Amino acid sequence: MKSKTDHEVIVVGAGVSGIYQIKLLTDLGFDAIVLEGDSDLGGTWYRNRYPGCRFDSESYTYGYSFSKEVLEEWHWKERFSPQPETLRYLNFVVEKFSLRSYMRFNARVKSMRWIEDLRHWCLNLDNGDVVTTRFVISGMGVLSAPTLPKYDGMNEFVGPSFHTYYWPKEPVELEGKRVAVIGTGATGIQVISAIADKVGSLTVFQRRPNWTTPLNNSLISEEEMAVIKARYDEIFANCSESPNGFEHRPDRRGFWNLTKEERTKLWNELYKTSGFAISAANFPEIFFEEEANKEMSDFIAERIRERVKDSRVAEKLIPKDHGFATQRLPLETNYFEVYNRDNVSLVDASEEPIERITAKGIQTCDSHYDFDLIIYATGFDAITGAYEKVDVQGVDEMSLKRKWEDQPNTYFGLSTSDFPNMFMIAGPQGIAGSTNFPRAIEVGVEWITDLLVFARDKGYTRLDVQSEGEKEWHEKIVVAHERLLSRNSKGWFTGYNSNVEGREEGKVRYHAYFGGVPSYRKSIRQAATEGYKFFDMS
Repeated sequence: MKSKTDHEVIVVGAGVSGIYQIKLLTDLGFDAIVLEGDSDLGGTWYRNRYPGCRFDSESYTYGYSFSKEVLEEWHWKERFSPQPETLRYLNFVVEKFSLRSYMRFNARVKSMRWIEDLRHWCLNLDNGDVVTTRFVISGMGVLSAPTLPKYDGMNEFVGPSFHTYYWPKEPVELEGKRVAVIGTGATGIQVISAIADKVGSLTVFQRRPNWTTPLNNSLISEEEMAVIKARYDEIFANCSESPNGFEHRPDRRGFWNLTKEERTKLWNELYKTSGFAISAANFPEIFFEEEANKEMSDFIAERIRERVKDSRVAEKLIPKDHGFATQRLPLETNYFEVYNRDNVSLVDASEEPIERITAKGIQTCDSHYDFDLIIYATGFDAITGAYEKVDVQGVDEMSLKRKWEDQPNTYFGLSTSDFPNMFMIAGPQGIAGSTNFPRAIEVGVEWITDLLVFARDKGYTRLDVQSEGEKEWHEKIVVAHERLLSRNSKGWFTGYNSNVEGREEGKVRYHAYFGGVPSYRKSIRQAATEGYKFFDMS
């Protein structure tokens, strides 16, 4: 495949997906590089260095599966790896395969423009450089566009304040400090649990409580790691066959075939099991049937009441607007016990909203709170946010942001019509946002790579998916989505991010496919077998 461009393929982002993508491309002889906006590799695991940041997927199911050598050589130290160790792992993989030489850092893509006559992409970087390529593959993460609230006075606060995504590299002084954390999503829950015993005082501003269950982390001994290494083939086969990419399998006995006592017995066991077992190894009915979900929600609510001494605080920590696991389920370590501490207080921002940030702290409708440090754990513009930060123009200068304004439209979350030669490893309407992330991106990376090899062998230089392919895939997304109780939730599963300005409440944006990993893999493999159905190639 001859090209007059600077490169044959450019991968945007040196995170988990970009690392695997450049590995496959360079192995196959493509002239490819990675452009990374940060000063080093890692993506999510480079940026999110806040206290408590760690996997909520079991470490040994999260790592790459493509290399027997890596699997044999790397020893996961904890069942749920902390951020520093995870970043070391990614660097280990990159160094082992000499991939760093294919990466350009401090090279943030500002805009991308498709040049029809030349059949290539022109990328403008924020440092002023211009790079051209035949194909672009986005490795931009699903949670890489942090969102800040729009409070008046945010620039007036005299102390340090930052979003958790921008936690400083240098140590942040916490001891004896009066600290505010705004937000109680997955990130907020982690950071609150990690710093409560280190600060002078901690005030948590909660707008909407989240269901959250124990992570149950533990160290992995040499002996246990040897057992894990011996069964890696089994582990990844199990992940491949499960709906959500984890080893945990749903309980198929039938919710209503068991007594309430039998169901409660299972839930008590799952509550003590690690990670997402509490949802992934549960009865499928809790995701589809209101009555089943209510019983499960009541069970978790009682666990919260048992763990929080102040009944008034406990009730504020129990969600009332959505059922258990109908939004992204955060996992926690002693989170509820934090609220039993004398130095921790909870402010219900739905009853006492924040009015503004002041030089000395936070003013609510009722009181002023003085702080030395404000931490914004206010989440992300998930799935599509990273794409909206880049000015992407396709055929006839069509804007990707404008195309996706009401609803993202993609083919498998891997391609979108009128943006030829552009592919997305973890794009909207794929499975990267709804499953164990690396298990999802390996599927996407391999499919995209096979397509590029097919095009190279056939001499094709322009690949564009038809809108009919998007429509067919959209119908499958809707069918899978509408079966779930999460269709009524306000989380980023539904695309209604209440922390994102301009999102219309109640309007569903279909951001992810919830038909399960096996179904997704079957669909994309069938398309490949049929000669990449719905692609125009020339």
